[in-house]
Amino acid sequence: MSDLERPYSSLMLDGPDRAPSRGMLYAVGFKKEDFSKPQIGVASTWSQVTPCNIHIDKLAIETSKGVDAAGGKGVIFNTITISDGISMGTEGMKYSLVSREVIADSIETVVGCEGMDGFVAIGGCDKNMPACVMTMGRMNRPSVFVYGGTILPGCGKIKGEEKDLDIVSIFEAVGKHANGEFSDEELEHVESCAIPGPGSCGGMYTANTMASAIEALGMSLPNSSSQAAISDDKMRDCFDAGAAVLNLIKLGIKPRDIMTKEAFENAITVLIALGGSTNACLHIPAMAHSAGVDITLDDFERIGKRTPVLADLKPSGKYAMVDLVRIGGTVPLMKMLLDAGLLHGDCMTVTGRTLRENLEKLAKPYPEGQEIIRPLDNPIKKDSHLRILYGNLAEQGSVAKISGKEGEIFKGTAKVYNSEDEAMKAILAKKIGKGDVIVIRMEGPKGGPGMREMLGPTGAVMGMGLGKEVALITDGRFSGGSHGFVVGHITPEAYEGGTIGILQDGDEIEINAIDNRISVNLSDEEIATRKANWVKPEPRYKYGVLAKYAKLVTSASEGAVTDKGL
Repeated sequence: MSDLERPYSSLMLDGPDRAPSRGMLYAVGFKKEDFSKPQIGVASTWSQVTPCNIHIDKLAIETSKGVDAAGGKGVIFNTITISDGISMGTEGMKYSLVSREVIADSIETVVGCEGMDGFVAIGGCDKNMPACVMTMGRMNRPSVFVYGGTILPGCGKIKGEEKDLDIVSIFEAVGKHANGEFSDEELEHVESCAIPGPGSCGGMYTANTMASAIEALGMSLPNSSSQAAISDDKMRDCFDAGAAVLNLIKLGIKPRDIMTKEAFENAITVLIALGGSTNACLHIPAMAHSAGVDITLDDFERIGKRTPVLADLKPSGKYAMVDLVRIGGTVPLMKMLLDAGLLHGDCMTVTGRTLRENLEKLAKPYPEGQEIIRPLDNPIKKDSHLRILYGNLAEQGSVAKISGKEGEIFKGTAKVYNSEDEAMKAILAKKIGKGDVIVIRMEGPKGGPGMREMLGPTGAVMGMGLGKEVALITDGRFSGGSHGFVVGHITPEAYEGGTIGILQDGDEIEINAIDNRISVNLSDEEIATRKANWVKPEPRYKYGVLAKYAKLVTSASEGAVTDKGL
Protein backbone atom coordinates (compact mmCIF):
# COMPACT_ATOMS: atom_id res chain seq x y z
CA MET A 1 0.00 0.00 0.00
CA SER A 2 1.08 3.61 -0.59
CA ASP A 3 2.53 5.89 2.05
CA LEU A 4 -0.71 7.89 1.78
CA GLU A 5 -2.40 4.92 3.45
CA ARG A 6 0.50 4.51 5.88
CA PRO A 7 1.30 8.10 6.92
CA TYR A 8 2.58 7.14 10.37
CA SER A 9 3.76 3.54 10.11
CA SER A 10 5.89 4.30 7.05
CA LEU A 11 7.93 6.71 9.17
CA MET A 12 8.30 4.05 11.82
CA LEU A 13 9.03 1.00 9.63
CA ASP A 14 10.37 1.92 6.18
CA GLY A 15 14.00 2.17 5.12
CA PRO A 16 17.32 0.67 6.22
CA ASP A 17 17.56 2.91 9.28
CA ARG A 18 14.29 1.44 10.64
CA ALA A 19 15.65 -2.11 10.71
CA PRO A 20 15.73 -2.13 14.54
CA SER A 21 12.01 -1.32 14.63
CA ARG A 22 11.24 -4.15 12.23
CA GLY A 23 13.46 -6.49 14.22
CA MET A 24 11.45 -5.85 17.37
CA LEU A 25 8.22 -6.59 15.54
CA TYR A 26 9.43 -9.86 14.04
CA ALA A 27 9.64 -11.02 17.65
CA VAL A 28 5.93 -10.38 18.27
CA GLY A 29 4.78 -12.26 15.18
CA PHE A 30 5.14 -9.89 12.24
CA LYS A 31 6.04 -11.27 8.82
CA LYS A 32 7.91 -9.36 6.13
CA GLU A 33 4.77 -8.51 4.21
CA ASP A 34 3.14 -7.00 7.31
CA PHE A 35 5.53 -4.06 7.29
CA SER A 36 4.00 -2.69 4.11
CA LYS A 37 0.44 -2.78 5.47
CA PRO A 38 -1.36 -0.02 7.40
CA GLN A 39 -0.76 -0.61 11.09
CA ILE A 40 -4.10 -0.61 12.91
CA GLY A 41 -4.15 -0.57 16.69
CA VAL A 42 -6.85 -2.45 18.57
CA ALA A 43 -7.23 -0.83 21.98
CA SER A 44 -8.71 -3.41 24.32
CA THR A 45 -10.16 -2.53 27.71
CA TRP A 46 -10.20 -6.19 28.76
CA SER A 47 -9.92 -6.81 32.47
CA GLN A 48 -11.01 -9.22 35.16
CA VAL A 49 -11.94 -6.17 37.23
CA THR A 50 -15.55 -6.05 36.02
CA PRO A 51 -18.13 -8.08 34.07
CA CYS A 52 -18.46 -5.13 31.69
CA ASN A 53 -15.04 -5.91 30.24
CA ILE A 54 -14.35 -9.56 31.01
CA HIS A 55 -15.06 -10.69 27.44
CA ILE A 56 -13.36 -7.89 25.53
CA ASP A 57 -10.17 -9.87 24.92
CA LYS A 58 -12.18 -12.09 22.59
CA LEU A 59 -13.74 -9.08 20.89
CA ALA A 60 -10.27 -7.59 20.33
CA ILE A 61 -9.06 -10.77 18.65
CA GLU A 62 -12.07 -10.76 16.32
CA THR A 63 -11.47 -7.09 15.52
CA SER A 64 -7.86 -7.79 14.65
CA LYS A 65 -9.03 -10.56 12.31
CA GLY A 66 -11.24 -8.01 10.55
CA VAL A 67 -8.29 -5.65 10.17
CA ASP A 68 -6.09 -8.40 8.71
CA ALA A 69 -8.78 -9.62 6.32
CA ALA A 70 -9.16 -6.10 4.93
CA GLY A 71 -5.44 -5.77 4.18
CA GLY A 72 -4.15 -4.13 7.35
CA LYS A 73 -2.05 -5.40 10.21
CA GLY A 74 -3.89 -5.52 13.53
CA VAL A 75 -1.91 -4.83 16.69
CA ILE A 76 -3.74 -5.45 19.96
CA PHE A 77 -2.83 -3.50 23.08
CA ASN A 78 -4.48 -2.94 26.42
CA THR A 79 -5.46 -0.08 28.64
CA ILE A 80 -6.94 -0.01 32.13
CA THR A 81 -10.52 -0.01 33.30
CA ILE A 82 -12.15 0.36 36.70
CA SER A 83 -15.53 -0.76 38.05
CA ASP A 84 -17.99 1.82 39.34
CA GLY A 85 -20.34 -0.89 40.53
CA ILE A 86 -17.70 -2.43 42.78
CA SER A 87 -16.08 0.77 44.06
CA MET A 88 -19.35 2.72 44.50
CA GLY A 89 -19.68 4.26 47.93
CA THR A 90 -16.01 3.89 48.83
CA GLU A 91 -12.93 6.09 48.57
CA GLY A 92 -11.99 4.02 45.53
CA MET A 93 -14.85 5.57 43.56
CA LYS A 94 -12.88 8.81 43.44
CA TYR A 95 -10.71 7.19 40.78
CA SER A 96 -13.67 6.52 38.50
CA LEU A 97 -13.95 9.74 36.51
CA VAL A 98 -10.18 10.13 36.80
CA SER A 99 -9.85 6.87 34.87
CA ARG A 100 -11.48 8.47 31.83
CA GLU A 101 -8.48 10.78 31.47
CA VAL A 102 -5.96 8.02 32.24
CA ILE A 103 -7.49 5.76 29.58
CA ALA A 104 -7.61 8.50 26.95
CA ASP A 105 -4.01 9.44 27.72
CA SER A 106 -2.85 5.82 27.55
CA ILE A 107 -4.48 5.06 24.20
CA GLU A 108 -3.09 8.30 22.78
CA THR A 109 0.34 7.35 24.10
CA VAL A 110 0.40 3.94 22.42
CA VAL A 111 -1.12 5.06 19.11
CA GLY A 112 1.22 8.06 18.93
CA CYS A 113 4.34 6.22 20.04
CA GLU A 114 3.91 3.19 17.79
CA GLY A 115 3.04 5.08 14.62
CA MET A 116 -0.37 3.51 14.09
CA ASP A 117 -2.23 4.62 10.98
CA GLY A 118 -5.63 4.06 12.55
CA PHE A 119 -7.23 2.20 15.40
CA VAL A 120 -10.29 0.49 16.80
CA ALA A 121 -11.09 1.02 20.47
CA ILE A 122 -13.36 -1.38 22.34
CA GLY A 123 -15.06 -0.18 25.52
CA GLY A 124 -17.44 -1.86 27.90
CA CYS A 125 -18.02 0.50 30.81
CA ASP A 126 -19.04 4.10 30.91
CA LYS A 127 -15.67 5.82 31.58
CA ASN A 128 -13.59 3.88 29.09
CA MET A 129 -16.13 4.50 26.32
CA PRO A 130 -15.93 8.32 26.19
CA ALA A 131 -12.20 7.97 26.83
CA CYS A 132 -11.84 5.96 23.62
CA VAL A 133 -13.68 8.63 21.61
CA MET A 134 -11.74 11.44 23.27
CA THR A 135 -8.56 9.81 21.96
CA MET A 136 -10.06 9.62 18.48
CA GLY A 137 -10.77 13.33 18.53
CA ARG A 138 -7.29 14.14 19.80
CA MET A 139 -5.36 11.93 17.38
CA ASN A 140 -7.64 12.46 14.35
CA ARG A 141 -6.55 9.20 12.75
CA PRO A 142 -9.13 6.92 11.07
CA SER A 143 -10.81 5.03 13.88
CA VAL A 144 -13.94 3.19 14.96
CA PHE A 145 -15.42 2.59 18.38
CA VAL A 146 -16.87 -0.81 19.32
CA TYR A 147 -19.21 -1.21 22.28
CA GLY A 148 -18.63 -4.37 24.31
CA GLY A 149 -22.38 -4.93 24.54
CA THR A 150 -25.10 -5.10 27.13
CA ILE A 151 -25.46 -7.74 29.82
CA LEU A 152 -28.43 -10.10 29.98
CA PRO A 153 -30.73 -9.55 32.99
CA GLY A 154 -30.39 -11.64 36.09
CA CYS A 155 -33.39 -13.42 37.50
CA GLY A 156 -34.41 -14.11 41.08
CA LYS A 157 -37.44 -14.94 43.18
CA ILE A 158 -38.35 -11.92 45.29
CA LYS A 159 -41.15 -12.37 47.81
CA GLY A 160 -42.28 -15.41 45.85
CA GLU A 161 -42.30 -13.62 42.47
CA GLU A 162 -39.80 -14.19 39.66
CA LYS A 163 -38.24 -10.86 38.67
CA ASP A 164 -35.55 -9.62 36.29
CA LEU A 165 -32.68 -8.09 38.26
CA ASP A 166 -29.63 -5.93 37.62
CA ILE A 167 -27.00 -3.96 39.55
CA VAL A 168 -29.52 -1.31 40.61
CA SER A 169 -31.68 -4.05 42.11
CA ILE A 170 -28.83 -4.76 44.52
CA PHE A 171 -28.35 -1.13 45.53
CA GLU A 172 -32.08 -0.77 46.15
CA ALA A 173 -32.09 -4.06 48.06
CA VAL A 174 -29.59 -2.48 50.47
CA GLY A 175 -32.17 0.17 51.29
CA LYS A 176 -34.92 -2.44 51.69
CA HIS A 177 -32.66 -4.42 54.00
CA ALA A 178 -32.00 -1.31 56.11
CA ASN A 179 -35.75 -0.66 56.21
CA GLY A 180 -36.47 -4.18 57.41
CA GLU A 181 -38.25 -5.19 54.21
CA PHE A 182 -35.52 -7.68 53.20
CA SER A 183 -33.88 -10.27 55.43
CA ASP A 184 -30.16 -11.07 55.27
CA GLU A 185 -31.01 -14.10 53.15
CA GLU A 186 -33.12 -12.09 50.71
CA LEU A 187 -30.38 -9.49 50.28
CA GLU A 188 -27.85 -12.27 49.65
CA HIS A 189 -30.20 -13.87 47.10
CA VAL A 190 -30.47 -10.60 45.12
CA GLU A 191 -26.72 -9.97 45.13
CA SER A 192 -25.96 -13.53 44.02
CA CYS A 193 -28.16 -13.63 40.93
CA ALA A 194 -28.58 -10.05 39.67
CA ILE A 195 -25.48 -10.10 37.43
CA PRO A 196 -25.35 -13.32 35.38
CA GLY A 197 -22.28 -12.82 33.18
CA PRO A 198 -20.36 -10.53 30.80
CA GLY A 199 -21.65 -7.21 29.58
CA SER A 200 -22.41 -3.69 30.70
CA CYS A 201 -25.17 -2.78 33.14
CA GLY A 202 -28.46 -3.64 31.50
CA GLY A 203 -30.70 -0.58 31.72
CA MET A 204 -30.36 2.78 30.01
CA TYR A 205 -27.59 3.50 32.48
CA THR A 206 -24.40 5.30 31.53
CA ALA A 207 -22.77 2.53 29.49
CA ASN A 208 -25.77 2.01 27.21
CA THR A 209 -26.36 5.76 27.12
CA MET A 210 -22.84 6.47 25.91
CA ALA A 211 -22.84 3.56 23.47
CA SER A 212 -26.03 4.90 21.90
CA ALA A 213 -24.70 8.45 21.82
CA ILE A 214 -21.45 7.35 20.17
CA GLU A 215 -23.40 5.46 17.51
CA ALA A 216 -25.56 8.51 16.86
CA LEU A 217 -22.37 10.59 16.72
CA GLY A 218 -21.29 8.39 13.82
CA MET A 219 -18.22 6.86 15.49
CA SER A 220 -19.46 3.25 15.69
CA LEU A 221 -21.19 0.99 13.20
CA PRO A 222 -25.01 0.90 13.06
CA ASN A 223 -26.58 -0.94 16.00
CA SER A 224 -23.21 -1.43 17.73
CA SER A 225 -24.84 0.10 20.80
CA SER A 226 -27.71 -2.38 20.92
CA GLN A 227 -26.20 -5.84 20.83
CA ALA A 228 -25.80 -8.34 23.63
CA ALA A 229 -22.24 -8.75 24.88
CA ILE A 230 -22.29 -12.47 24.18
CA SER A 231 -23.80 -12.78 20.71
CA ASP A 232 -22.94 -13.49 17.10
CA ASP A 233 -24.00 -9.94 16.25
CA LYS A 234 -21.37 -8.49 18.56
CA MET A 235 -18.62 -10.68 17.10
CA ARG A 236 -19.67 -9.60 13.61
CA ASP A 237 -19.65 -5.96 14.73
CA CYS A 238 -16.04 -6.37 15.87
CA PHE A 239 -14.88 -7.99 12.63
CA ASP A 240 -16.65 -5.34 10.55
CA ALA A 241 -15.16 -2.52 12.64
CA GLY A 242 -11.67 -3.79 11.86
CA ALA A 243 -12.43 -3.67 8.15
CA ALA A 244 -14.16 -0.29 8.46
CA VAL A 245 -10.96 1.43 9.59
CA LEU A 246 -9.20 0.35 6.38
CA ASN A 247 -12.10 1.76 4.39
CA LEU A 248 -11.83 5.07 6.26
CA ILE A 249 -8.11 5.21 5.44
CA LYS A 250 -8.85 4.65 1.75
CA LEU A 251 -11.57 7.29 1.77
CA GLY A 252 -9.49 9.76 3.76
CA ILE A 253 -12.17 10.15 6.44
CA LYS A 254 -10.92 11.12 9.88
CA PRO A 255 -12.73 11.50 13.23
CA ARG A 256 -12.98 15.27 13.04
CA ASP A 257 -14.75 14.90 9.70
CA ILE A 258 -17.39 12.94 11.62
CA MET A 259 -17.38 14.56 15.06
CA THR A 260 -18.96 17.88 14.07
CA LYS A 261 -21.26 20.16 16.05
CA GLU A 262 -24.26 18.69 14.19
CA ALA A 263 -23.11 15.14 14.95
CA PHE A 264 -22.91 15.93 18.67
CA GLU A 265 -26.40 17.38 18.45
CA ASN A 266 -27.51 14.03 16.99
CA ALA A 267 -25.88 12.24 19.92
CA ILE A 268 -27.67 14.44 22.44
CA THR A 269 -31.02 13.98 20.66
CA VAL A 270 -30.78 10.19 20.68
CA LEU A 271 -29.68 9.89 24.31
CA ILE A 272 -32.59 12.11 25.38
CA ALA A 273 -35.07 10.03 23.37
CA LEU A 274 -33.70 6.95 25.15
CA GLY A 275 -33.96 8.52 28.61
CA GLY A 276 -30.20 8.42 29.08
CA SER A 277 -27.88 9.14 31.99
CA THR A 278 -26.87 12.51 33.43
CA ASN A 279 -23.25 11.42 32.95
CA ALA A 280 -23.70 12.25 29.28
CA CYS A 281 -23.62 15.91 30.36
CA LEU A 282 -20.01 15.31 31.42
CA HIS A 283 -18.87 12.98 28.67
CA ILE A 284 -20.39 14.63 25.58
CA PRO A 285 -18.73 18.03 26.26
CA ALA A 286 -15.44 16.24 27.00
CA MET A 287 -15.60 14.26 23.75
CA ALA A 288 -16.48 17.42 21.84
CA HIS A 289 -13.58 19.30 23.43
CA SER A 290 -11.20 16.61 22.16
CA ALA A 291 -12.44 17.25 18.62
CA GLY A 292 -12.29 21.03 18.85
CA VAL A 293 -16.09 21.39 19.07
CA ASP A 294 -17.82 23.51 21.72
CA ILE A 295 -20.71 21.70 23.42
CA THR A 296 -22.14 23.21 26.64
CA LEU A 297 -24.92 22.45 29.09
CA ASP A 298 -27.02 25.00 27.22
CA ASP A 299 -26.93 22.74 24.15
CA PHE A 300 -28.57 20.00 26.22
CA GLU A 301 -31.26 22.44 27.33
CA ARG A 302 -31.84 23.77 23.81
CA ILE A 303 -32.08 20.33 22.20
CA GLY A 304 -34.09 19.00 25.13
CA LYS A 305 -36.91 21.46 24.51
CA ARG A 306 -37.70 19.80 21.18
CA THR A 307 -36.80 16.18 21.91
CA PRO A 308 -39.28 13.78 23.57
CA VAL A 309 -38.41 10.81 25.77
CA LEU A 310 -39.64 7.74 23.88
CA ALA A 311 -37.96 4.74 25.55
CA ASP A 312 -39.54 2.97 28.52
CA LEU A 313 -36.19 1.74 29.79
CA LYS A 314 -34.75 1.32 33.27
CA PRO A 315 -33.99 2.91 35.69
CA SER A 316 -37.21 4.94 35.65
CA GLY A 317 -38.90 2.70 33.07
CA LYS A 318 -39.81 -0.95 32.77
CA TYR A 319 -37.52 -2.59 30.22
CA ALA A 320 -33.85 -3.55 29.91
CA MET A 321 -31.51 -2.81 27.01
CA VAL A 322 -31.69 -6.43 25.89
CA ASP A 323 -35.41 -5.91 25.26
CA LEU A 324 -34.57 -3.08 22.88
CA VAL A 325 -32.02 -5.33 21.20
CA ARG A 326 -34.73 -7.93 20.56
CA ILE A 327 -37.01 -5.50 18.70
CA GLY A 328 -34.33 -4.04 16.43
CA GLY A 329 -32.09 -1.81 18.52
CA THR A 330 -31.38 1.87 18.05
CA VAL A 331 -31.52 2.10 14.25
CA PRO A 332 -35.35 2.18 13.95
CA LEU A 333 -35.49 4.84 16.66
CA MET A 334 -32.99 7.00 14.82
CA LYS A 335 -34.97 6.60 11.61
CA MET A 336 -38.08 7.83 13.48
CA LEU A 337 -36.17 10.85 14.73
CA LEU A 338 -34.66 11.54 11.30
CA ASP A 339 -38.06 11.40 9.61
CA ALA A 340 -39.39 13.85 12.20
CA GLY A 341 -36.62 16.32 11.38
CA LEU A 342 -34.90 15.87 14.75
CA LEU A 343 -31.56 14.55 13.41
CA HIS A 344 -29.03 15.95 10.97
CA GLY A 345 -29.03 13.31 8.25
CA ASP A 346 -26.07 14.64 6.29
CA CYS A 347 -23.50 13.90 9.00
CA MET A 348 -20.73 11.52 7.94
CA THR A 349 -20.24 8.23 9.81
CA VAL A 350 -17.56 5.53 10.11
CA THR A 351 -19.32 3.48 7.43
CA GLY A 352 -18.18 6.08 4.89
CA ARG A 353 -21.83 6.96 4.35
CA THR A 354 -24.00 9.65 5.89
CA LEU A 355 -26.35 8.96 8.76
CA ARG A 356 -29.31 9.26 6.40
CA GLU A 357 -27.78 6.76 3.97
CA ASN A 358 -27.15 4.29 6.81
CA LEU A 359 -30.68 4.57 8.14
CA GLU A 360 -32.37 4.33 4.74
CA LYS A 361 -30.35 1.22 3.98
CA LEU A 362 -30.80 -0.56 7.31
CA ALA A 363 -33.82 0.69 9.22
CA LYS A 364 -36.92 -1.46 9.55
CA PRO A 365 -39.89 -0.37 11.69
CA TYR A 366 -40.27 -1.79 15.15
CA PRO A 367 -42.65 -4.75 15.32
CA GLU A 368 -46.33 -4.10 15.88
CA GLY A 369 -47.39 -4.15 19.50
CA GLN A 370 -44.00 -3.47 21.08
CA GLU A 371 -44.15 -1.14 24.09
CA ILE A 372 -40.49 -0.31 24.59
CA ILE A 373 -40.24 2.64 22.18
CA ARG A 374 -43.26 4.95 22.12
CA PRO A 375 -44.41 6.72 18.95
CA LEU A 376 -43.57 10.40 18.64
CA ASP A 377 -47.20 11.38 19.12
CA ASN A 378 -47.44 9.49 22.42
CA PRO A 379 -44.13 10.06 24.24
CA ILE A 380 -43.31 9.18 27.80
CA LYS A 381 -42.34 12.82 28.21
CA LYS A 382 -42.80 15.54 25.61
CA ASP A 383 -39.41 17.08 26.31
CA SER A 384 -36.13 16.09 27.90
CA HIS A 385 -35.80 14.38 31.26
CA LEU A 386 -32.34 15.96 31.57
CA ARG A 387 -32.91 19.41 33.03
CA ILE A 388 -30.20 22.05 33.21
CA LEU A 389 -30.93 24.07 36.33
CA TYR A 390 -29.51 27.47 37.23
CA GLY A 391 -30.05 29.71 40.24
CA ASN A 392 -28.31 31.00 43.34
CA LEU A 393 -27.38 27.40 44.20
CA ALA A 394 -25.87 26.74 40.76
CA GLU A 395 -24.78 29.91 39.01
CA GLN A 396 -22.82 27.92 36.42
CA GLY A 397 -25.42 25.17 36.08
CA SER A 398 -26.44 21.79 37.42
CA VAL A 399 -28.01 18.66 35.94
CA ALA A 400 -31.23 17.00 37.07
CA LYS A 401 -32.76 13.78 35.85
CA ILE A 402 -36.51 14.30 36.12
CA SER A 403 -38.68 11.69 34.45
CA GLY A 404 -41.87 13.35 35.69
CA LYS A 405 -42.78 10.40 37.88
CA GLU A 406 -41.18 12.16 40.85
CA GLY A 407 -43.04 15.41 40.21
CA GLU A 408 -41.41 18.51 38.79
CA ILE A 409 -41.14 20.82 41.81
CA PHE A 410 -39.70 19.99 45.23
CA LYS A 411 -39.46 22.27 48.23
CA GLY A 412 -37.77 21.10 51.39
CA THR A 413 -35.25 21.72 54.12
CA ALA A 414 -31.57 20.95 53.84
CA LYS A 415 -29.77 18.19 55.67
CA VAL A 416 -26.13 18.82 54.90
CA TYR A 417 -23.32 16.24 54.67
CA ASN A 418 -19.70 16.86 53.71
CA SER A 419 -19.25 13.50 52.00
CA GLU A 420 -21.21 10.66 50.47
CA ASP A 421 -20.15 8.45 53.36
CA GLU A 422 -21.74 10.77 55.95
CA ALA A 423 -24.97 10.92 53.99
CA MET A 424 -25.15 7.17 53.47
CA LYS A 425 -24.81 6.53 57.20
CA ALA A 426 -27.62 8.98 57.91
CA ILE A 427 -29.91 7.41 55.31
CA LEU A 428 -29.38 3.86 56.55
CA ALA A 429 -29.82 5.07 60.14
CA LYS A 430 -33.25 6.43 59.14
CA LYS A 431 -32.31 10.04 59.92
CA ILE A 432 -33.88 11.23 56.66
CA GLY A 433 -37.58 11.98 56.52
CA LYS A 434 -40.32 13.41 54.32
CA GLY A 435 -39.53 16.89 53.04
CA ASP A 436 -35.76 16.65 53.48
CA VAL A 437 -33.30 17.75 50.81
CA ILE A 438 -30.16 15.67 51.27
CA VAL A 439 -27.15 17.87 50.45
CA ILE A 440 -23.93 15.99 49.66
CA ARG A 441 -21.01 18.33 49.02
CA MET A 442 -17.22 18.28 48.76
CA GLU A 443 -17.66 15.56 46.10
CA GLY A 444 -17.00 17.69 43.01
CA PRO A 445 -14.19 17.18 40.48
CA LYS A 446 -11.70 19.16 42.60
CA GLY A 447 -13.18 18.72 46.06
CA GLY A 448 -13.65 14.96 46.02
CA PRO A 449 -11.50 14.85 44.10
CA GLY A 450 -12.97 12.81 41.29
CA MET A 451 -16.72 13.50 41.51
CA ARG A 452 -18.07 10.25 42.94
CA GLU A 453 -21.41 8.84 41.80
CA MET A 454 -24.23 8.72 44.35
CA LEU A 455 -25.87 5.42 43.42
CA GLY A 456 -25.51 4.16 46.98
CA PRO A 457 -27.52 7.03 48.54
CA THR A 458 -30.09 7.23 45.74
CA GLY A 459 -30.51 3.45 45.67
CA ALA A 460 -30.97 3.38 49.46
CA VAL A 461 -33.51 6.23 49.31
CA MET A 462 -35.52 4.43 46.64
CA GLY A 463 -35.22 1.10 48.45
CA MET A 464 -36.57 2.65 51.65
CA GLY A 465 -39.61 3.97 49.80
CA LEU A 466 -38.63 7.64 50.06
CA GLY A 467 -38.15 8.32 46.35
CA LYS A 468 -41.04 10.79 46.12
CA GLU A 469 -40.63 12.14 49.66
CA VAL A 470 -37.08 13.50 49.62
CA ALA A 471 -34.68 15.12 47.16
CA LEU A 472 -30.91 14.83 46.88
CA ILE A 473 -28.53 17.48 45.55
CA THR A 474 -24.77 17.25 45.16
CA ASP A 475 -21.70 18.73 43.54
CA GLY A 476 -20.87 15.11 42.74
CA ARG A 477 -22.66 13.13 40.08
CA PHE A 478 -25.04 10.21 39.67
CA SER A 479 -24.85 6.75 38.22
CA GLY A 480 -27.00 6.12 35.19
CA GLY A 481 -28.90 3.80 37.51
CA SER A 482 -29.92 6.63 39.82
CA HIS A 483 -33.48 7.86 39.79
CA GLY A 484 -35.69 9.93 42.03
CA PHE A 485 -35.69 13.70 42.58
CA VAL A 486 -31.94 14.23 42.22
CA VAL A 487 -29.74 17.11 41.07
CA GLY A 488 -26.00 16.75 40.49
CA HIS A 489 -23.06 18.54 38.89
CA ILE A 490 -23.82 21.66 40.97
CA THR A 491 -21.35 24.30 39.83
CA PRO A 492 -19.44 26.07 41.28
CA GLU A 493 -18.68 23.13 43.54
CA ALA A 494 -18.26 23.52 47.30
CA TYR A 495 -14.47 23.28 47.16
CA GLU A 496 -14.37 26.27 44.82
CA GLY A 497 -16.58 28.42 47.05
CA GLY A 498 -19.93 27.62 45.47
CA THR A 499 -23.14 28.34 47.37
CA ILE A 500 -23.63 24.63 48.09
CA GLY A 501 -20.57 24.93 50.32
CA ILE A 502 -22.22 27.43 52.71
CA LEU A 503 -25.58 25.68 53.11
CA GLN A 504 -26.68 24.83 56.64
CA ASP A 505 -29.16 22.36 58.08
CA GLY A 506 -32.67 23.77 57.86
CA ASP A 507 -32.08 26.06 54.87
CA GLU A 508 -35.09 26.07 52.55
CA ILE A 509 -34.32 24.73 49.07
CA GLU A 510 -36.52 24.73 45.99
CA ILE A 511 -35.92 22.61 42.88
CA ASN A 512 -38.09 23.61 39.92
CA ALA A 513 -37.77 21.44 36.82
CA ILE A 514 -40.39 23.49 34.99
CA ASP A 515 -38.59 26.82 35.20
CA ASN A 516 -35.21 25.02 35.42
CA ARG A 517 -34.21 26.70 38.68
CA ILE A 518 -32.51 25.53 41.86
CA SER A 519 -32.30 28.00 44.72
CA VAL A 520 -31.89 28.41 48.46
CA ASN A 521 -34.20 30.82 50.27
CA LEU A 522 -31.49 33.14 51.53
CA SER A 523 -30.98 36.83 50.85
CA ASP A 524 -28.06 37.95 48.75
CA GLU A 525 -26.68 39.60 51.87
CA GLU A 526 -26.83 36.37 53.90
CA ILE A 527 -25.15 34.41 51.11
CA ALA A 528 -22.41 37.05 50.86
CA THR A 529 -21.86 37.00 54.63
CA ARG A 530 -21.57 33.22 54.75
CA LYS A 531 -19.19 33.18 51.79
CA ALA A 532 -17.01 35.85 53.44
CA ASN A 533 -16.67 33.57 56.48
CA TRP A 534 -16.05 30.43 54.43
CA VAL A 535 -12.54 28.98 54.51
CA LYS A 536 -11.31 26.83 51.63
CA PRO A 537 -10.31 23.40 52.96
CA GLU A 538 -6.93 21.84 52.45
CA PRO A 539 -6.66 19.46 49.47
CA ARG A 540 -7.51 15.91 50.45
CA TYR A 541 -4.63 14.49 48.40
CA LYS A 542 -1.19 16.06 48.15
CA TYR A 543 0.43 13.71 45.61
CA GLY A 544 -0.41 10.97 43.13
CA VAL A 545 -3.01 10.77 40.40
CA LEU A 546 -5.85 12.25 42.47
CA ALA A 547 -3.73 15.28 43.36
CA LYS A 548 -2.74 15.80 39.73
CA TYR A 549 -6.35 15.45 38.65
CA ALA A 550 -7.60 17.99 41.21
CA LYS A 551 -4.94 20.45 40.05
CA LEU A 552 -5.81 20.19 36.35
CA VAL A 553 -9.53 19.38 36.12
CA THR A 554 -12.12 21.90 34.96
CA SER A 555 -15.59 22.21 36.43
CA ALA A 556 -18.36 19.72 35.78
CA SER A 557 -20.12 22.29 33.58
CA GLU A 558 -17.08 22.16 31.26
CA GLY A 559 -16.96 18.36 31.08
CA ALA A 560 -14.35 17.88 33.84
CA VAL A 561 -11.49 17.69 31.33
CA THR A 562 -7.84 18.03 32.27
CA ASP A 563 -6.28 19.55 29.15
CA LYS A 564 -8.29 22.73 28.71
CA GLY A 565 -6.24 25.91 28.57
CA LEU A 566 -2.88 24.14 28.84
